[in-house]
Amino acid sequence: MAEVSKGEEGFEFKVSEPERSENGDFFTNAAFSLSRKLKKPPQEVAESLALRLRRGRYTLIERSEAKNGFVNIFLKDSVLISTLEEKISFPKREEKINVEFVSANPTGPLTMANGRGGFYGDVLSNILAKVGYDVTREYYINDAGNQVRLLGESIEAAEGKREVKEEYYQGGYIKELMGKSTEEAIQKLLGEIQSSLEKAGIKFDVWFSEEKNLRETKEFDKTLYDFEKRGLLEKRDGAVWFGDRVFVKSNGDPTYLLIDIAYLRNKLIERKFDKAIIILGADHHAEALQVKKGIAALGIEPGRLKILILQLVRLMSKGEEVRMSKRAGAFVTLDELLEQIPIDVARWFFLEKALSTHMDFDLDLAKEKSEKNPVYYVQYAHTRMASILAKSNLEAKLPTAFGHAAERNLIMKVLRYQDLIEEVSKDYQVHRLTTYAYELAQTFSAFYRDVKVVGSEREAELLYLVSKTKETLADLLSLLEISRPEKM
Repeated sequence: MAEVSKGEEGFEFKVSEPERSENGDFFTNAAFSLSRKLKKPPQEVAESLALRLRRGRYTLIERSEAKNGFVNIFLKDSVLISTLEEKISFPKREEKINVEFVSANPTGPLTMANGRGGFYGDVLSNILAKVGYDVTREYYINDAGNQVRLLGESIEAAEGKREVKEEYYQGGYIKELMGKSTEEAIQKLLGEIQSSLEKAGIKFDVWFSEEKNLRETKEFDKTLYDFEKRGLLEKRDGAVWFGDRVFVKSNGDPTYLLIDIAYLRNKLIERKFDKAIIILGADHHAEALQVKKGIAALGIEPGRLKILILQLVRLMSKGEEVRMSKRAGAFVTLDELLEQIPIDVARWFFLEKALSTHMDFDLDLAKEKSEKNPVYYVQYAHTRMASILAKSNLEAKLPTAFGHAAERNLIMKVLRYQDLIEEVSKDYQVHRLTTYAYELAQTFSAFYRDVKVVGSEREAELLYLVSKTKETLADLLSLLEISRPEKM
């Protein structure tokens, strides 16, 4: 956690979590901000702030110290213990959020890369719903336009009815569509996409069709009218232009830019979502900037749209890229990946990296059924907690004090969970959850090594710590939609 605050006189400072417990429960850089104003060295200012905290009537703080210009803050054990009784809860929020993800064209099977955005969007939706937002998960069906025409022509080329072109779709799946009309092919491929998503545990509330929900309802005309009445369109060379971008081609077809803006207008104006979040591939980066410019021209606050760009993913084994697809040709399908590894492992591996980073999916590690595999390491920690609780005949009770540093470290980690969920609901960095889950498992492993629970004099109190940790880890794994085994 790193929370930016403003002091009474307007200077900004951060209160953050240290990486090492000996540097406090929290630390602040306030002395650095103040030192410029006071024209004193940061360490001198930090010592003054630490002294004020020690002498002040701060009921939460046990002690404070200055170190390298930072102020380290240690909370009272009694504060941590009393906080353990509080249940995780979030206020109901009025905002409606539309999360659109995957949205692969129904012109081929889902690829492994689609799984990355799929799992990310699925879990981000879980988080937003948990903190109280009204969330709608949406899949945009691109069932009209140029890519549909190419699919029909690709099938005809496979049938020998037209010459094969480089731009046509390739792969064995095209041969499976021979004899079908373009519409029949779209429906078959869409059904396969839905089946693949169901196998992956990725769910949607709305399947939004370009043909039925944009074209047939005249959403393009409504959007063009909104631009026209603002004097933002110009007709040149038979086409309709918005600045230096074409909205409608000379043949009357809408461009992708107009389609995207009409779709967002439908979300944010017609359907009245307060915010739209879209997860797109890296090849859409330039397009995203134009879309934001377009909705701003319509008077829509750009902050109501958040576009998350995901980078490329490669399947790797023994240091080399794996190409195991027979049906699709040049790419690995999501179904093929899930035939190789369990769904829990796939989810974890896709979720543990930020979308903004290129990803090499380590197939060898993913197949490793030991604690070397991070998802199993975390699940083993959960089973250890369950085993401890099952062995004891006592009823857990709230501790009165900590008997070992490992107990305090464990509870500090547990108590950071609610803040983390809140932060991820704002910054959308879902990978922070897998990082936290692994760190929580590590912290529990240290506790398990250093503190005897069953049979100790403080067994009931220690059981409470184990129970609270298990409750937290189980809640987190449920958000990730990763199973929570009691035995392994």
